[in-house]
Amino acid sequence: MLFDWNTIAAPAALLDVQLSAPRTLTGEGLWVCLVSSGRCTASLPGASATPAGAVLVLPPQSAAAGHLILSRAPLTLTPEDSCHLLCVQLTGQASTQFLNGLRELPYLAKGETCPAAAELMGRLAEEKPTHSRARSQLVFALLCELADADSAAPTLPPLVQAAIEDIRANYAGLYGVEELSERLGVSKSHLVRTFTAAVGVPPGKYLTTVRIEAAQRLLLHREYTLDVVASLCGFSGANYLCRVFKKETGQSPAQWRALTGRAAQAGLTPEETMREQEMYI
Repeated sequence: MLFDWNTIAAPAALLDVQLSAPRTLTGEGLWVCLVSSGRCTASLPGASATPAGAVLVLPPQSAAAGHLILSRAPLTLTPEDSCHLLCVQLTGQASTQFLNGLRELPYLAKGETCPAAAELMGRLAEEKPTHSRARSQLVFALLCELADADSAAPTLPPLVQAAIEDIRANYAGLYGVEELSERLGVSKSHLVRTFTAAVGVPPGKYLTTVRIEAAQRLLLHREYTLDVVASLCGFSGANYLCRVFKKETGQSPAQWRALTGRAAQAGLTPEETMREQEMYI
């Protein structure tokens, strides 16, 4: 093997926790915790809004359902009420670099600022441990998604929050903004105006972004052809997917996969590399 993905990014531990008492997470690397229900506090030992080098160590932070908690260990999670979390410990050079880039700990982010994080964490939980390269690719994709996490995201209006949840849950089968507005019981113009004011982009643009992010995750798996990726992400066909993908990312699906999968491809034979390029062109 010419390249070891685990040196770049790897999951060291994964915990599915129904939190009923304080629990401390230990070990090296970056901990990513998704609060799926309830509320808890996250704290580091001796935290009192004091600087530790270039990092500001904060007092205990309250995290509600939908929040992501990013931190080093030892991280103590204390339930405020019945609380469920999915926690992943990430190691490797990319994970260490990400952790070193955080300027406050623990770092709390709202899930809507990195909408694919929950799905990627769920896929990590389902991936078999023996498939180490696939798990490492998922970790790398998760770190890329978390790079957009924003702790200062404003509270969204209920209509906008409902629209985002509908888009994220049904992007593959959602016809467009017209259908979305009908499902939410409002006019298209009202939805577009309210959504754009709150999020900064219209709902159609947000839907396209979610679909492109889904396509990028699927492109990490060589067994999916472009026709399959298009159908699973809500595009009418491979040609349309290529046009939209190029417009949104500046790259074709083949170019994107070649760049993001370059390290993984270092372990492929020339024949395998050629077959991959033929599949995604």
